[in-house]
Amino acid sequence: MSFTNAPVTRSLVYGLVGISIAASLLDIKHYFYILVDLHLWRFHQTWRALIYQLCYTNSSEVLFAAMTIYNMRAVERMWGSRKFATFVFVTWIFTSILTPTILALFLRPITLGLFNYLPAGPTPIIFAILAQYHAMVPPIYKYKVATSISASTDDQAQGITFSDKSYRYLLAFQLALYQWPGSLLGALIGWLVGLSWRMEILPRSLIRWRLPGWVVGMRTQRRSQEFEGLRRRLEGESSSTAAASGVQSQTEGEGGRRRTMGQQVMDQFQAAF
Repeated sequence: MSFTNAPVTRSLVYGLVGISIAASLLDIKHYFYILVDLHLWRFHQTWRALIYQLCYTNSSEVLFAAMTIYNMRAVERMWGSRKFATFVFVTWIFTSILTPTILALFLRPITLGLFNYLPAGPTPIIFAILAQYHAMVPPIYKYKVATSISASTDDQAQGITFSDKSYRYLLAFQLALYQWPGSLLGALIGWLVGLSWRMEILPRSLIRWRLPGWVVGMRTQRRSQEFEGLRRRLEGESSSTAAASGVQSQTEGEGGRRRTMGQQVMDQFQAAF
Protein backbone atom coordinates (compact mmCIF):
# COMPACT_ATOMS: atom_id res chain seq x y z
CA MET A 1 0.00 0.00 0.00
CA SER A 2 2.10 2.88 -1.30
CA PHE A 3 2.56 5.31 -4.18
CA THR A 4 4.65 2.82 -6.17
CA ASN A 5 4.28 3.46 -9.92
CA ALA A 6 1.93 6.37 -9.16
CA PRO A 7 4.03 9.57 -9.08
CA VAL A 8 1.23 11.80 -10.37
CA THR A 9 -1.14 10.59 -7.66
CA ARG A 10 1.56 11.23 -5.07
CA SER A 11 2.04 14.76 -6.38
CA LEU A 12 -1.71 15.40 -6.28
CA VAL A 13 -2.00 14.27 -2.66
CA TYR A 14 1.09 16.11 -1.44
CA GLY A 15 0.22 19.22 -3.42
CA LEU A 16 -3.36 19.32 -2.16
CA VAL A 17 -2.31 18.91 1.47
CA GLY A 18 0.59 21.36 1.17
CA ILE A 19 -1.34 24.13 -0.58
CA SER A 20 -4.29 23.75 1.81
CA ILE A 21 -1.99 24.06 4.85
CA ALA A 22 -0.17 27.02 3.29
CA ALA A 23 -3.45 28.80 2.50
CA SER A 24 -4.56 28.33 6.10
CA LEU A 25 -1.27 29.52 7.61
CA LEU A 26 -1.03 32.54 5.31
CA ASP A 27 -4.72 33.38 5.79
CA ILE A 28 -5.47 33.49 2.07
CA LYS A 29 -8.31 30.95 1.95
CA HIS A 30 -10.73 33.71 0.92
CA TYR A 31 -9.06 33.83 -2.52
CA PHE A 32 -10.09 30.30 -3.49
CA TYR A 33 -13.89 30.21 -3.33
CA ILE A 34 -16.21 32.03 -5.74
CA LEU A 35 -19.20 34.27 -5.03
CA VAL A 36 -20.76 34.96 -8.42
CA ASP A 37 -22.33 38.36 -7.71
CA LEU A 38 -19.34 39.70 -5.79
CA HIS A 39 -16.26 38.18 -7.41
CA LEU A 40 -17.39 37.70 -11.01
CA TRP A 41 -20.00 40.37 -11.75
CA ARG A 42 -18.85 43.19 -9.51
CA PHE A 43 -15.06 42.88 -9.33
CA HIS A 44 -14.54 40.77 -12.48
CA GLN A 45 -12.13 38.37 -10.74
CA THR A 46 -12.32 35.70 -13.39
CA TRP A 47 -8.90 34.41 -12.37
CA ARG A 48 -10.59 32.69 -9.43
CA ALA A 49 -11.94 30.09 -11.87
CA LEU A 50 -8.36 28.94 -12.50
CA ILE A 51 -7.32 28.56 -8.85
CA TYR A 52 -10.44 27.50 -6.96
CA GLN A 53 -9.50 23.82 -7.39
CA LEU A 54 -6.02 24.16 -5.88
CA CYS A 55 -7.01 23.57 -2.25
CA TYR A 56 -9.82 23.08 0.25
CA THR A 57 -10.70 25.55 2.98
CA ASN A 58 -11.21 23.09 5.86
CA SER A 59 -9.23 20.13 7.15
CA SER A 60 -12.06 17.59 6.88
CA GLU A 61 -12.36 18.01 3.13
CA VAL A 62 -8.57 17.80 2.79
CA LEU A 63 -8.56 14.49 4.67
CA PHE A 64 -11.39 12.92 2.66
CA ALA A 65 -10.00 14.18 -0.65
CA ALA A 66 -6.49 12.88 0.08
CA MET A 67 -7.87 9.46 1.03
CA THR A 68 -10.05 9.33 -2.08
CA ILE A 69 -7.21 10.24 -4.46
CA TYR A 70 -4.90 7.73 -2.77
CA ASN A 71 -7.46 4.94 -3.09
CA MET A 72 -7.82 5.61 -6.83
CA ARG A 73 -4.10 5.32 -7.62
CA ALA A 74 -4.86 2.12 -9.58
CA VAL A 75 -6.11 4.30 -12.46
CA GLU A 76 -2.66 5.77 -12.95
CA ARG A 77 -1.03 2.34 -12.74
CA MET A 78 -3.33 0.99 -15.45
CA TRP A 79 -3.04 4.03 -17.72
CA GLY A 80 0.51 5.11 -17.09
CA SER A 81 1.66 8.36 -15.53
CA ARG A 82 1.77 10.35 -18.76
CA LYS A 83 -1.79 9.58 -19.84
CA PHE A 84 -3.10 10.06 -16.31
CA ALA A 85 -1.39 13.46 -15.98
CA THR A 86 -2.87 14.48 -19.34
CA PHE A 87 -6.33 13.43 -18.18
CA VAL A 88 -6.01 15.46 -14.96
CA PHE A 89 -4.82 18.52 -16.89
CA VAL A 90 -7.63 18.33 -19.48
CA THR A 91 -10.19 17.76 -16.73
CA TRP A 92 -8.89 20.78 -14.83
CA ILE A 93 -9.33 22.98 -17.91
CA PHE A 94 -12.88 21.82 -18.65
CA THR A 95 -14.11 21.93 -15.05
CA SER A 96 -12.50 25.33 -14.42
CA ILE A 97 -14.51 26.76 -17.32
CA LEU A 98 -17.76 24.81 -17.17
CA THR A 99 -18.53 24.88 -13.44
CA PRO A 100 -18.39 28.68 -12.88
CA THR A 101 -20.03 29.32 -16.25
CA ILE A 102 -23.01 27.05 -15.58
CA LEU A 103 -23.39 28.49 -12.10
CA ALA A 104 -23.21 32.12 -13.19
CA LEU A 105 -25.24 31.97 -16.42
CA PHE A 106 -27.86 29.33 -15.69
CA LEU A 107 -28.28 28.15 -12.11
CA ARG A 108 -28.01 31.52 -10.37
CA PRO A 109 -30.67 33.20 -12.57
CA ILE A 110 -32.97 30.18 -12.30
CA THR A 111 -32.75 30.14 -8.49
CA LEU A 112 -33.14 33.94 -8.28
CA GLY A 113 -29.70 34.42 -6.78
CA LEU A 114 -29.95 31.72 -4.11
CA PHE A 115 -27.37 29.49 -5.83
CA ASN A 116 -24.45 31.89 -5.72
CA TYR A 117 -21.54 30.11 -4.02
CA LEU A 118 -18.92 27.77 -5.50
CA PRO A 119 -16.69 26.22 -2.81
CA ALA A 120 -12.97 25.71 -3.16
CA GLY A 121 -11.44 22.34 -3.83
CA PRO A 122 -10.68 19.84 -6.63
CA THR A 123 -13.97 17.96 -6.19
CA PRO A 124 -14.68 18.03 -9.98
CA ILE A 125 -11.27 16.50 -10.75
CA ILE A 126 -11.73 13.83 -8.09
CA PHE A 127 -15.10 12.81 -9.51
CA ALA A 128 -13.69 12.72 -13.04
CA ILE A 129 -11.06 10.27 -11.81
CA LEU A 130 -13.77 8.39 -9.92
CA ALA A 131 -15.66 7.88 -13.17
CA GLN A 132 -12.60 6.16 -14.64
CA TYR A 133 -12.08 4.14 -11.46
CA HIS A 134 -15.68 2.96 -11.54
CA ALA A 135 -15.39 1.79 -15.15
CA MET A 136 -11.89 0.27 -15.03
CA VAL A 137 -11.42 -1.37 -11.63
CA PRO A 138 -13.72 -4.33 -10.85
CA PRO A 139 -14.67 -5.18 -7.26
CA ILE A 140 -12.68 -7.94 -5.58
CA TYR A 141 -15.48 -9.18 -3.36
CA LYS A 142 -19.09 -8.34 -2.49
CA TYR A 143 -21.09 -8.75 0.69
CA LYS A 144 -24.66 -8.14 1.71
CA VAL A 145 -25.92 -6.38 4.81
CA ALA A 146 -29.29 -7.83 5.81
CA THR A 147 -32.13 -5.38 6.36
CA SER A 148 -34.44 -7.87 8.06
CA ILE A 149 -34.11 -10.30 10.95
CA SER A 150 -35.49 -13.30 9.06
CA ALA A 151 -33.50 -16.53 9.23
CA SER A 152 -33.45 -17.07 5.46
CA THR A 153 -30.03 -18.02 4.09
CA ASP A 154 -30.72 -18.03 0.35
CA ASP A 155 -29.39 -15.42 -2.08
CA GLN A 156 -32.81 -13.80 -2.36
CA ALA A 157 -32.72 -12.57 1.23
CA GLN A 158 -33.45 -8.88 1.67
CA GLY A 159 -30.41 -6.71 2.15
CA ILE A 160 -28.05 -4.13 0.69
CA THR A 161 -25.11 -5.37 -1.38
CA PHE A 162 -21.73 -3.70 -0.91
CA SER A 163 -18.26 -4.34 -2.31
CA ASP A 164 -14.71 -3.51 -1.37
CA LYS A 165 -15.10 -0.30 -3.46
CA SER A 166 -18.11 0.98 -1.51
CA TYR A 167 -16.16 2.90 1.11
CA ARG A 168 -14.25 4.72 -1.64
CA TYR A 169 -17.54 5.90 -3.11
CA LEU A 170 -18.67 6.88 0.37
CA LEU A 171 -15.62 9.14 0.83
CA ALA A 172 -16.27 10.83 -2.51
CA PHE A 173 -19.99 11.18 -1.75
CA GLN A 174 -19.05 12.92 1.48
CA LEU A 175 -17.04 15.46 -0.53
CA ALA A 176 -19.99 16.06 -2.87
CA LEU A 177 -22.31 16.89 0.03
CA TYR A 178 -19.90 18.80 2.25
CA GLN A 179 -20.76 22.28 0.92
CA TRP A 180 -23.71 21.54 -1.27
CA PRO A 181 -25.21 22.63 -3.60
CA GLY A 182 -21.94 24.08 -4.91
CA SER A 183 -19.88 20.97 -4.16
CA LEU A 184 -22.60 18.77 -5.66
CA LEU A 185 -22.53 20.81 -8.87
CA GLY A 186 -18.76 20.39 -9.13
CA ALA A 187 -19.03 16.64 -8.52
CA LEU A 188 -21.69 16.25 -11.20
CA ILE A 189 -19.75 18.21 -13.81
CA GLY A 190 -16.55 16.32 -13.00
CA TRP A 191 -18.32 12.98 -13.40
CA LEU A 192 -19.76 14.06 -16.77
CA VAL A 193 -16.35 15.22 -18.00
CA GLY A 194 -14.84 11.89 -16.96
CA LEU A 195 -17.55 9.97 -18.81
CA SER A 196 -17.11 12.19 -21.87
CA TRP A 197 -13.41 11.33 -21.92
CA ARG A 198 -14.10 7.61 -21.57
CA MET A 199 -16.88 7.51 -24.18
CA GLU A 200 -14.78 9.65 -26.54
CA ILE A 201 -17.36 12.40 -26.71
CA LEU A 202 -14.56 14.94 -26.41
CA PRO A 203 -12.50 15.65 -29.56
CA ARG A 204 -10.33 12.66 -30.44
CA SER A 205 -7.31 14.88 -30.98
CA LEU A 206 -7.67 16.11 -27.40
CA ILE A 207 -8.02 12.58 -26.01
CA ARG A 208 -4.97 11.33 -27.93
CA TRP A 209 -2.83 14.33 -27.02
CA ARG A 210 -0.25 13.78 -24.26
CA LEU A 211 1.77 16.04 -22.05
CA PRO A 212 5.54 16.05 -22.64
CA GLY A 213 7.35 13.20 -20.96
CA TRP A 214 9.51 15.45 -18.79
CA VAL A 215 6.39 16.67 -16.98
CA VAL A 216 6.05 13.29 -15.27
CA GLY A 217 9.81 12.67 -15.03
CA MET A 218 10.22 10.51 -18.13
CA ARG A 219 13.69 10.73 -19.66
CA THR A 220 13.65 10.13 -23.39
CA GLN A 221 16.80 9.63 -25.44
CA ARG A 222 17.42 11.51 -28.62
CA ARG A 223 16.46 9.82 -31.84
CA SER A 224 20.05 9.93 -33.08
CA GLN A 225 21.22 8.01 -30.02
CA GLU A 226 18.45 5.46 -30.45
CA PHE A 227 19.31 4.88 -34.12
CA GLU A 228 23.02 4.69 -33.29
CA GLY A 229 22.39 2.00 -30.69
CA LEU A 230 20.20 0.09 -33.13
CA ARG A 231 22.87 0.30 -35.85
CA ARG A 232 25.60 -1.00 -33.54
CA ARG A 233 23.41 -3.87 -32.40
CA LEU A 234 22.62 -4.89 -35.98
CA GLU A 235 26.29 -4.69 -36.97
CA GLY A 236 27.25 -6.93 -34.05
CA GLU A 237 24.63 -9.49 -34.98
CA SER A 238 25.67 -9.49 -38.65
CA SER A 239 29.39 -9.91 -37.84
CA SER A 240 28.71 -12.80 -35.47
CA THR A 241 26.49 -14.47 -38.08
CA ALA A 242 29.15 -14.08 -40.76
CA ALA A 243 31.85 -15.55 -38.54
CA ALA A 244 29.70 -18.54 -37.66
CA SER A 245 28.84 -19.20 -41.29
CA GLY A 246 32.56 -18.97 -42.31
CA VAL A 247 33.64 -21.53 -39.72
CA GLN A 248 30.82 -23.84 -40.76
CA SER A 249 31.71 -23.64 -44.45
CA GLN A 250 35.40 -24.26 -43.68
CA THR A 251 34.55 -27.39 -41.68
CA GLU A 252 32.31 -28.68 -44.40
CA GLY A 253 35.01 -28.03 -46.98
CA GLU A 254 37.63 -29.97 -45.06
CA GLY A 255 35.25 -32.85 -44.38
CA GLY A 256 34.15 -33.07 -47.97
CA ARG A 257 37.71 -32.94 -49.51
CA ARG A 258 38.64 -36.12 -51.52
CA ARG A 259 41.64 -38.23 -50.33
CA THR A 260 44.45 -39.29 -52.71
CA MET A 261 45.43 -42.92 -53.56
CA GLY A 262 48.54 -42.80 -51.37
CA GLN A 263 46.47 -41.73 -48.33
CA GLN A 264 44.03 -44.57 -48.91
CA VAL A 265 46.92 -47.16 -49.11
CA MET A 266 48.50 -45.83 -45.92
CA ASP A 267 45.12 -46.04 -44.14
CA GLN A 268 44.83 -49.71 -45.13
CA PHE A 269 48.32 -50.57 -43.80
CA GLN A 270 47.62 -48.75 -40.52
CA ALA A 271 44.39 -50.66 -40.12
CA ALA A 272 46.19 -54.01 -40.80
CA PHE A 273 48.89 -53.42 -38.17
